Amino acid sequence: MNEILIIIFRTIALYWIILAILRMMGKREVGELSIFDLVVFLLIAEVGAIAIDDPRSEFMHALLPMLTLLIIQLIASYTSLKSKKFRDMMEGHPSIIMKDGIIVEKEMRKQRYNMDDLLQQLREQQIGSIRSVSYAFLEPSGNLSVFKKNEEQFIFPLITDGDIQLEHLTRIGKSKEWLLEELEKKMILDPTKVFYCSYEDDELYIQLKTSF
Repeated sequence: MNEILIIIFRTIALYWIILAILRMMGKREVGELSIFDLVVFLLIAEVGAIAIDDPRSEFMHALLPMLTLLIIQLIASYTSLKSKKFRDMMEGHPSIIMKDGIIVEKEMRKQRYNMDDLLQQLREQQIGSIRSVSYAFLEPSGNLSVFKKNEEQFIFPLITDGDIQLEHLTRIGKSKEWLLEELEKKMILDPTKVFYCSYEDDELYIQLKTSF
C-alpha cells in the first residue's frame, strides 16, 4: 500500500514538474520540434518513467537529471538565438526540393526524401501538378513548404540576424560586394547591425537590430 501511494504521489508531482519544464523550454508545436528538442523530451520522459516504475529509488535522482536537461536546453536555446551557425548545426536548415517545377533529385537523395513522401505532401496541400510549383522547401521539421507559380513568391533573405546569406545572394544573381555597396548607400556600414534584409521589387528591405 505504501508503494502505491508513493507511485501516485510521484505521478502527480512529475506531471506538474514536467509540465513546468516544458513551459520554460518555450512554445513550439510538436511537428516543429528540432532534433535537439526531441532528444531532450525523450530523455525527460524516460527519467520520469523510471522514477514512477521504481518507487524505492530516490526521487531526487529523477529530479536532478530533469533539471540538468532543462539547463542544457535553455543554454542551447540562448546560444541558438545569438548564433545562426550554432542554430544551423543543431536544427539544420531548409532544403530546396523543387524549383520552377523541376524536382531537385540530388537534394532529395541527400535528405533521404523519396518521391512518395513528396507526392503525398503535395497532395496534402491540394497541389496536383509539380509544374505549378515555383519553390518547395523541405523544412528541418520535415514539413514541406510550397510556393505556387501563380501566387506570392518566396523572397530569399539576404541577411538574417547579422549574417549575410551568400547562398541566397548567388540564387538572385548578386554578390556580397553588391550587397555591401547597397547598404553603404543607406548609411549602413556594418551588416551585423541588420536584423533582416531582403531584395524585393528591385530594392532592399531592411530592418535594423534593436537593443534588448
